[in-house]
Order: sequence, then C-alpha cells, then structure tokens
Amino acid sequence: MIDKSSAVFTILERLEKLPLGHCLEIRTYKRNRRVLFLRVGENAWDVLQDGFDKSLFEDIALEKIRKLLQTLLRKEFPRSTKIRIYALGPCDPQDTSTQERKVL
Repeated sequence: MIDKSSAVFTILERLEKLPLGHCLEIRTYKRNRRVLFLRVGENAWDVLQDGFDKSLFEDIALEKIRKLLQTLLRKEFPRSTKIRIYALGPCDPQDTSTQERKVL
C-alpha cells in the first residue's frame, strides 16, 4: 500500500517499467473500486475504470496519463488515504477479478 499523496509519482514510475501486455491495478483500501492499466504499445496504455463509473480509455500516451490519473484518483478514491497497487503480469482486463495478485 502506498500513501495517496505520493501515488501519482509512484504509479507513473511503475507504468514506465511495465512490460508490454502486462497490467498494473490500483485499488482502494476496501478493494471495492479499481483502476487497471494495460500496456498495449511502446508509449500506449489502456485504462479501465471500474468503480463509481465504468469506462475504458484506449491508447493513452504517458504524457496524458498523469492528468487522467489525477482525475481518476479524485473520482474513484475520494476519501482513501492508502492505495493498493498490484502487478498482475500478462492479463485480460475484463477478467481480472479473480486473478492472483502480487503486492508491490
């Protein structure tokens, strides 16, 4: 778990190191909301929002992920102070609810 105040920097750092086809998932402390990042290209990620709202953002460049991430953190994690980060490895974004999670 990481502190919400340092989450954006930490998540962006982990996204840069994420291999092609692998997923990174962030969840609330209660694990009832999530945002999933799937690396689909050298500088492209698909972002799945699954919580208060459900949406899919496709082919987002790293330069635009910071702004999107700040918006999603405000919307999905409004009262959270701690955020859980999971590296899911190669995954299917639609079928990760029961996938084994490796805590970072």
